[in-house]
Amino acid sequence: MRDYNGLKKEALEILGENLSERLHYHGLAHTLDVLAVCEQYISRDKIEDGKADLLRIGALLHDIGFTISTTQHEEHSAALAGPIMEKYGYPPADVEVVKGLIRSTRVPQRPENHLEEIICDSDLDYLGRDDFYRISNKLFEELKSFSVVSNQTEWNQRQVEFLKAHHYHTLFAKTYRQPKKEQRIKEIQNWLDQGR
Repeated sequence: MRDYNGLKKEALEILGENLSERLHYHGLAHTLDVLAVCEQYISRDKIEDGKADLLRIGALLHDIGFTISTTQHEEHSAALAGPIMEKYGYPPADVEVVKGLIRSTRVPQRPENHLEEIICDSDLDYLGRDDFYRISNKLFEELKSFSVVSNQTEWNQRQVEFLKAHHYHTLFAKTYRQPKKEQRIKEIQNWLDQGR
């Protein structure tokens, strides 16, 4: 008997109790945001219940590997997914689907089916949203705390590179997220051109 609600409760408890406070971006709020965006896709695309639950589980577990390490976190997440899903009654075939969802979020993203396209676009949905700067500032703080970037200019250079290299996969994101993402590229590039 599959128990999605039990799994969701445990996943959120694990994340809430074990994620480092230095993960300003990859914290519980990000997981809940990705889950909420996946829910919107489930509704819009009329995804049937079984697949919808696997997508939800993928969203809940895609960054749980950060409780182990900040490197190769997708592989750690995939490894943790199996025992958690089995505990709540999910068969091996479902576990493999979720592992695929988790691994597909690794950058550069290479989704191989529609569910993987959805989780990839949900994971980076904010790139084309109005709250882009608020969220990207959290990532800047996180990367600074791990000494990955040292200042705003370096961060802006990385952001432009990342935004230019990134591609959305679903029709919704291409239509409704890509235009604002392109606007962000121009804005940040202008700051760099001004020496910021």
